[in-house]
Formats: sequence, C-alpha cells, structure tokens
Amino acid sequence: MRFPQGYGTPSELLAWEDVRQQLVEAKQFWFAFERPGRSPHVTPLDGIWFEEKLVYGGSPETLHRKLAAAHPKVTVNLPDPWKLVVIEGEVRETSFAPEVAEEIAGLLNAKYPEYGENVFEAKHYIEGAPAVHPRRIRAWTSFPTNATAFVFD
Repeated sequence: MRFPQGYGTPSELLAWEDVRQQLVEAKQFWFAFERPGRSPHVTPLDGIWFEEKLVYGGSPETLHRKLAAAHPKVTVNLPDPWKLVVIEGEVRETSFAPEVAEEIAGLLNAKYPEYGENVFEAKHYIEGAPAVHPRRIRAWTSFPTNATAFVFD
C-alpha cells in the first residue's frame, strides 16, 4: 500500500490466513452503504465469512438491503481499531446449493445462540442472501509497519 509522504512504509506483511481468521471469528461487522445525496448509512450487522465472501442477512425491507440493491458497492470493517480489517466490495444476492445452505444456517445458529434455537434457516440461503464479494481487503495491527492489502478477482 502507498501512503502520503511522512506516514512511513510497510516493512512486513500480514499473512492472509491470520486476517481470514479474524473475519471468521468476528461477531459483528460495520457496514457503510452509499446513500446518494446524504451521508453513508452505517450499521452493524451479523454474518459469517464463508467461501471468501461475507454472507449476512436482514429483511429485504430494511434500509441496508434496499440501499445495497440500488448501490451495491460497500465498505465493511471489523470493530477492533487495533486489528484493522476493512473489506471493499460489492453486495450480490448469492444463492447456495441446499447442502451448503444447511451448512451456512448451522454455522450462523452456532455463532449467534443468543438469538434462540435455529433462527437461521437454510431456505434463505438457497433463495439468495446478500453477500459481500470482496475486491480488496486492507488490514494491519501496527500502522504502517504491517499494513497489507489483499486483492480479489
């Protein structure tokens, strides 16, 4: 990554597996959705990092789902500012095969037991759920020493 003069230069890189593990373990993700003519809509959402995508949910009637449908570019960050992870990507309705949808629902139910038993249902992931497909992920634990960017196709 390049920074303005005086900020310093990275001298080591983070391992993708370490950054990926942070995404897997995160309980909440802060999303920033474009809202033309107004400030971005920022909201915390639950989700899981699955097959190199951030799968999340919410009613199609929520503001964040409506905004993502109209303006799919999104930025998402983890809440810990000392272990920064920022995802820049695009929200796409993503359908999964029934057995994969069962796996996703099971992972979400295990991750969020505070919502009750089997709140997450496989049918929502078969029919199509929003997922952030990353273009770039930036991460660091010591700026600028290990500031690292990962680029996705």
